[in-house]
Amino acid sequence: MAIRVDVVVAAMRDLSARYGPYEEVIYLTADGEKLTQKHLNTFSLKSRLLLIAGHYKGIDDRIRAYVTREISIGDYVLTGGELPALVLIDGVVRLIPGVLSDIASALEDSFQDNLLSAPVYTRPAVFEGQGVPPVLLSGDHQAIARWRWEQRLKRTAERRPDLLSEGGGAVSPPPEPAGASEAPSHTALPPSPPEAPSKAAHDTPAE
Repeated sequence: MAIRVDVVVAAMRDLSARYGPYEEVIYLTADGEKLTQKHLNTFSLKSRLLLIAGHYKGIDDRIRAYVTREISIGDYVLTGGELPALVLIDGVVRLIPGVLSDIASALEDSFQDNLLSAPVYTRPAVFEGQGVPPVLLSGDHQAIARWRWEQRLKRTAERRPDLLSEGGGAVSPPPEPAGASEAPSHTALPPSPPEAPSKAAHDTPAE
C-alpha cells in the first residue's frame, strides 16, 4: 500500500499557508542520499525544515517533484520513515547552541572532520588493571588536546580508513583547546530569503 501524493501535497500546502515557507522539504526514503554529518551541519543552520516520512511501500513517486532533498539513513529498509526522521531530528537539534551543555564538544564528535572521536575516560582512575592514560590526568590542556588529536587519527586509520580517503588524506594540525565562545553561532546566520522556497514552490512540481 502506498500513500497518495495528493493527500501529502495538500498537507504540505496547508502547513506552508499556516506557518510560512520551509527552507528544506526532506523526503525520508531508502533510495535517497545517505545521511552524513555534513548534511546535519547544513540542516542545523536552517530555521525551518519539513520532513516527509512514508510508511510501508512509501509515497506515490510523484511526491519527489515537491521536495528539495531525499535522504536515507542507511542501506536497509524499515517499515516507515518515522524513525529515520527522528534520527535526522536528533542529529540536527544537538548542534543548536543551548541544547548541549558544551556545544564546542560537538565540533570534535566523530565525522565532523572526517575523523572518529577520541576515546573517553572518567572515574575510577584504575579499573580492574586498566588505567586512565596519564596525560588526561596531567592538567596540561595542550598536551591533552594533542593526545586526543593523535588518538582520533589512530582510531580512524584503524577502524575507518575510508574517512581519511574521503578527506583527500590531508589532516590539519591539532587544534588549540577551544572554548564555547568559539562555537558557531546559529543566531548570527539567519536564513537568506532567496534560499527559502515560496509557497508557490510547493504548489508547482519541480522541473
